[in-house]
Amino acid sequence: MEKDQKKRGLMPEQAVGEEEEEEQVQGKRDEEETQAKSAPARRRPARGGRAATASSPSTRQKPRRRQRRAVDEDPEPSREERSHHHHHHYSEEREEDDEERFSIPEILPVLPLKDVVVYPFAMQPLAVGQERSIRLINDIMPGNRLVVLVAQRSAEIEQAGPDDIFKIGTVSRVERMIRMPDGTIHIIVKGLERVTIGEFVQEKPYLKARVTLRPDIQESDTETEAIKRNVVSYFQRMVALVQNVPEAAAAANLNLEEPRQVVYLIATFVQMDLQLRQKLLELDSVRAKLKELSSFLAHELEIFELGRKIQSRAQEEMNKMQREYLLREQLKAIQRELGEESEEQATINELRAKIEEARMPEEVLKEANRELSRLEKLPTVSPEYSIIRTYLELLVSLPWSKSTGQTIDVQKARQVLDEDHYDLEKIKERILEYLAVRRLKEERMAERARREEEAAEAAAEGEADKRRPTQPLHSDEANRQLNREPILCFVGPPGVGKTSLGQSIARALGRKFARMSLGGIRDEAEIRGHRRTYIGAMPGRIIQTLRRVETNDPVIMLDEVDKVGADWRGDPSSALLEVLDPEQNYNFRDNYLDLPFDLSKVFFIATANSLEPIPAPLRDRMEILELSGYTEEQKMHIARNYLLPKQIAANGLRPDELIVDDEVIRHIIRGYTREAGVRNLEREIGTLCRKAARQIAEGRQAPIHITTEQLTEYLGRWRFFEEAAERIDRPGIATGLSWTPVGGEIIFVEAAVMPSKESQLILTGQLGDVMKESAMAALSYVRSNAAALGLPPNVFENQTVHIHVPAGAIPKDGPSAGVTMVTVLVSLASGRKVRSDVAMTGEITLRGRVMPIGGVKEKVLAAYRSGIHTVILPRKNEQDLLEDLPRELREQMEFVFVDDIKQVLDTALEGGLPSPRSESAAGEGDQDRSQDQTGPQAAAEAVVRAS
Repeated sequence: MEKDQKKRGLMPEQAVGEEEEEEQVQGKRDEEETQAKSAPARRRPARGGRAATASSPSTRQKPRRRQRRAVDEDPEPSREERSHHHHHHYSEEREEDDEERFSIPEILPVLPLKDVVVYPFAMQPLAVGQERSIRLINDIMPGNRLVVLVAQRSAEIEQAGPDDIFKIGTVSRVERMIRMPDGTIHIIVKGLERVTIGEFVQEKPYLKARVTLRPDIQESDTETEAIKRNVVSYFQRMVALVQNVPEAAAAANLNLEEPRQVVYLIATFVQMDLQLRQKLLELDSVRAKLKELSSFLAHELEIFELGRKIQSRAQEEMNKMQREYLLREQLKAIQRELGEESEEQATINELRAKIEEARMPEEVLKEANRELSRLEKLPTVSPEYSIIRTYLELLVSLPWSKSTGQTIDVQKARQVLDEDHYDLEKIKERILEYLAVRRLKEERMAERARREEEAAEAAAEGEADKRRPTQPLHSDEANRQLNREPILCFVGPPGVGKTSLGQSIARALGRKFARMSLGGIRDEAEIRGHRRTYIGAMPGRIIQTLRRVETNDPVIMLDEVDKVGADWRGDPSSALLEVLDPEQNYNFRDNYLDLPFDLSKVFFIATANSLEPIPAPLRDRMEILELSGYTEEQKMHIARNYLLPKQIAANGLRPDELIVDDEVIRHIIRGYTREAGVRNLEREIGTLCRKAARQIAEGRQAPIHITTEQLTEYLGRWRFFEEAAERIDRPGIATGLSWTPVGGEIIFVEAAVMPSKESQLILTGQLGDVMKESAMAALSYVRSNAAALGLPPNVFENQTVHIHVPAGAIPKDGPSAGVTMVTVLVSLASGRKVRSDVAMTGEITLRGRVMPIGGVKEKVLAAYRSGIHTVILPRKNEQDLLEDLPRELREQMEFVFVDDIKQVLDTALEGGLPSPRSESAAGEGDQDRSQDQTGPQAAAEAVVRAS
């Protein structure tokens, strides 16, 4: 069932027209004839007699000539009754000295209603749309037309059962039925009496139940009369205030003397929720009904009267402004009639109106009016005319006081982040903590402002000495305190979701989102703007962004903040210091604007791939949140639940037209997209979808099932292979781990040795200064600890050692390759190969200590992607591994935590660390060195030849 649309306060009249009533009378006559033939056992109680089913005591004693007939009969209403129905929809109560009697069948059909409660005496229009409900109406129309109308407990249930409806309803009679062209039925029902629904005897095709009458208990005393008059008074006052109830409904209320008729009449017209409507129906005592209705009307009336007072007060305050506005409009109309207003004057007037609407700060308003006065005095051909006009158009288009005003909802933010991003728990928790702090600050500021407002009102009444706070909080100070939280900066490789995190935050806050790319910016004026004295001057990107989003509290993402450069035109990163400093940005001055603009409400988020290029003062103003790369299982989940559905929809496919196995996605991750994020993975999935869309468009039968055997037909040959075992096939080669702004990578460190007149070290592969020093430290450690490492004491003496780190075209730097270089040199000198399933990272000291390094998660993920499952790490990085690496990945790999380089060599070299040499053995080694060079020398020469 659908309920008619309702308005706040009172419901519109639901009357039956004169034409409908004539059809209703004819329907009643037909019904009487049908009942006389089909129900001979049913009898009408005689005047003053007692019905066998139930009775309803009457408290009013008014002489009437006719007693109310049983509901099974349908007498033709008199002219007086029809007129009464027409005006206020209620059948007039017949009152006799004896109690009213109704007799109804023991079993009646039950029709559940959504958000509707039908009361006795009420004429209610209903729309019947469900198939079972239509069948119910069709079945009862030839008979007595009686049905029990009862409200559902929840309107969301489509097929309400016995447990989904209330136990008390109203037995009603269908007065009229109209079949609509769309197959639905519109009926008008008249409520007769309350009933209690007992046992259900039928549930299909519609509900039937045993019912018993539940007459109202009417008290006849002065208290009931007083409450009734109070209810009538409340209702009349509401009608006067709301003015959306017909006068006939209000007049009908005055003519009713029986209390329960007053209750049901007013409850029909007054807007209230379902629970209260049902409660009024279920209460047996009419006095209790009146009390409940009186409390509700008193509360509603208080709200209406308060709204009227507020409206009157606002109207009084607006009178002066409206008068000025009307006079100005009249003046403009007169000027137009006289032809005095030119196009230039129209522009001036339009700008003046926009200035008044912009709600600018006092300083800005003063400057705008001054510039507008200048514009009025200038001819349009003046060069300054267009400059001033452009400047004023910028002023009136900026959101000086326009905010979204959304309250931070931490639960909603959590839901949004989980919907948009998988895993990233540490990042999500930090964002939620950040939002929670901002929300608490907003609430505390609002509470303090409210107390100050109360204190100010008390001061006006002479009570301020006790309540005035010692330190008032001004709006500027409040904004600065509210935005003292550091600016968030997401740092991580491409494709891990930095930009989308910012979009999710904006969606969670209910604010607008704007992205401002800073990559390649080298001019300070891009941030601060150009001065108006220059030709073609423009405001900076910050002001332009605010003008575009049309609100002063958006979420602005400063993308690629690490790509900002500096040259002779200035340093944009220095201009960002003011933008990102809560102590300064409330008074940000753009060079073009030359007026203060409050940026304290803007939620700034920065992104970067690396922290090194960011200047230290700018980095100090931001809180760094690192986003690492994804594991293979995380990529599988993201691809299956986010990327694949997105690409299927983007390429015009339906979900059932393309089937991609999990193993196919795993092959794409391993062989086509060796990356930290999922950007290339999404591209490859998009390629699959495009090729599938083409095949379907060319007539191939859907669905298209892609398997691993067919993958090369769609994406070509594999691009990445597990090459560690192939490259580490001789001594002098080891696998290291490195960190890059785009994620971790594995590196191969190679070493070769050649005879020379003096000892030399050659380094190639575009190594940075730090990496060169690590190589020198590694060589010095090996030569100084040769005996302890099982090597000749004069190892690498009068030899040239060449260390190369491919690929040669890629610059490399950092200290973390120290342990790898030591391992390569010991492998070369001892002739022992390095295990191909081991990768290592760590800084080395001259004493052989292994120092901690950074980027642990990225390096471990790089090893995992390359098929290496044993990683050697500094022991001090063990906690980083436990915090950053997912548990499932830790269980798939083996980690060796070391403090000393000897532990590294013992794990990495095949056969372990060579046994230390004694001094005598070392001496013999010196004598036999010229004869026994088949070990390290031969291995070195083999590496040289291989190179």
